[in-house]
Amino acid sequence: MRQTKTYRTALAPWAVVRWFSPTERTVISRFRSRSDADGHLAILRRLMPEADLQVIVDMDQE
Repeated sequence: MRQTKTYRTALAPWAVVRWFSPTERTVISRFRSRSDADGHLAILRRLMPEADLQVIVDMDQE
């Protein structure tokens, strides 16, 4: 099971994350392309303008 999750997250390295503090984040969704992640981020920013959201390349696989 662990290997499947790592492979799956490797396919989608771009992530939209919500930051709660400098060390605490939650991955909202993952994408294969940067443009898809940016599009999703734009929608989320309209829905949650107060949230600290960002697109990152998530190489740190959990």
